[in-house]
Amino acid sequence: MFAKCSRSLVKGFLKAQDTKIVNDEGDEILLAGWGLGNWLLPEGYMWLAGDNKNFDRPRRIEKTIEELTGSAFAETFWREYRDRYISEADIWEMARLGYNSVRIPIHWRILMREEPGIHFREDGFALLDRCIGWCERYGLYVFLDLHAAPGGQTGSNIDDSRNDLPELFTDSDAWEKAVALWKALAARYRDRWIVGGYDLLNEPLRPGLESGNALHPYLEQLVRFYEEITAEIRTIDARHMLCIEGHRWATDTSIFFQPYDDNAVIHFHRYACMPGIEAFASYLALSERMRMPLWLGESGENTQEWFAAMFPLSAALGIGYNLWPWKKMACENSPLSVRPPDGWEEILRCAQGGPKPSPARARRILEEFLDNIRFERCDQNPAVTRAVFRKPGFTLRGTDFDEFPGWGVSYGGRLHRGNPYYRGDTRMDIVRLQDRDIAPRFAFDSGWDRLALRMRAGDFASYFIDGRAGDFCATLHIQAQDQADIEVVWRDDTTAIRHDGGVTEAAYPVPCGAGCGRLLIRVIAGTVLLIQIAVM
Repeated sequence: MFAKCSRSLVKGFLKAQDTKIVNDEGDEILLAGWGLGNWLLPEGYMWLAGDNKNFDRPRRIEKTIEELTGSAFAETFWREYRDRYISEADIWEMARLGYNSVRIPIHWRILMREEPGIHFREDGFALLDRCIGWCERYGLYVFLDLHAAPGGQTGSNIDDSRNDLPELFTDSDAWEKAVALWKALAARYRDRWIVGGYDLLNEPLRPGLESGNALHPYLEQLVRFYEEITAEIRTIDARHMLCIEGHRWATDTSIFFQPYDDNAVIHFHRYACMPGIEAFASYLALSERMRMPLWLGESGENTQEWFAAMFPLSAALGIGYNLWPWKKMACENSPLSVRPPDGWEEILRCAQGGPKPSPARARRILEEFLDNIRFERCDQNPAVTRAVFRKPGFTLRGTDFDEFPGWGVSYGGRLHRGNPYYRGDTRMDIVRLQDRDIAPRFAFDSGWDRLALRMRAGDFASYFIDGRAGDFCATLHIQAQDQADIEVVWRDDTTAIRHDGGVTEAAYPVPCGAGCGRLLIRVIAGTVLLIQIAVM
């Protein structure tokens, strides 16, 4: 399943070829990587600021730090922050874990001065050059992502907009700066094959910019921007692949009524969705219609179980992916977690209008923060990568079965179109666990992890596992009120399970030998709810 994600395929310029992405030798490659969020464009939630509007975007974070510590310290702080947050060790670790690509979110103010006219900052380009060099050394494609365009393309904190409006599309100076910036990037990197592509605008035009059922005129400007930027880049750089994102957090496909370039990929984002085929269906249809490849260019911020469902399915569909983000503070769903420094809550309270720590105290807290963001000081979450690649040390919902080929290796004999959790042509019976709390527990909670797969005699389901590292155990968690017989097949071994009945959840461990393949679960007699499979 993940063979096309191999770093051995990182060879030469990438190209869109029909519905696939191929390398310079014509081999198909699936991109698998992480976004370097919070490095060149800090976001307050990654600093544990929650929904604090005074600390939610770069210019407001910068303002708080300068007011607390003074301009001299603040200038040094940001220079050290950018030097330390992403280092060679981070890129080496990403390669060691098996990823093959990196997406670098760029704030335009890192590369240009915020003043009238076009004035570039060589120190910002030097940061990009250094990271691109590391990626070339360790074999990871780099995608340059204009995450915050001049004036703002989204109209929210993620583009550092001043007024929560996408003023890129209304301010001629901002437009000219954005065009000049992409021309400068194309001129600088046109001969660097390790740069996999140019992501022209991140998540343009947030939801809420519509008026009734009519789309805002901003959308026409977005199309015009893509047309103009593409033409300008192609006068300089004819080889690099372009990544085109739709509006509404890169989920709406309305702009793809025309091809923008022969070497372009449809770039979409998926968060807070059911991690099944339905999350990809509209994009797959668009890919077939436009004869363009797909890239799930940003996704994540969910549980490890969700990762184990979403990203192997994406790979099985032939869609590469980029997770978000590589590193943030006090987390379990990014590979690296930054430890909050002592007194961090004082900084956050101050940003909310609370009492200010003294300048000396604030500097000490921020100096410890700078120490903690170093790779070697971060806590590692290896379970995240195990889930992404389905290596033992992950759990999987029963509902997240393999769906291919045809109806899939998984198949149920009854059609359940009336079921709200009906999953396309798989004909599998997905039900809600009645004894589980179904209220959303966090912003990106779809409620999917309170579902189970109901299987009757003759039904079966399979689940891909990469167990090549050694023997492991797959533990089935089921409910069945009456007696049920199940068989589990792993490679050449079959294990029989007899469940004697009872409404409580039961766990059945199945020893499995080392290898890579599909765990097949078949119900021989009775009816069961397959809740979860823990692979350890």
